[in-house]
Amino acid sequence: MTRDLDAVAKRIIELQIEHRDLDRAIEQLQALGTPGIADELHLRRLKKRKLQLKDQITWLQIQLTPDIPA
Repeated sequence: MTRDLDAVAKRIIELQIEHRDLDRAIEQLQALGTPGIADELHLRRLKKRKLQLKDQITWLQIQLTPDIPA
């Protein structure tokens, strides 16, 4: 059981790092300000991936929270 929780905690850290890296990539792409459909599409995909990561992180964090009887 402890190994499972450790694996979940490790995965959360990995996803948080990827989320932070995507945040930097998005900022850099926006700072370039080069117009173009390809750039807009790439930016949109990066933002969508970032949201997916945030959802995964939240779901995994819920898994770490012990159930409390009502």
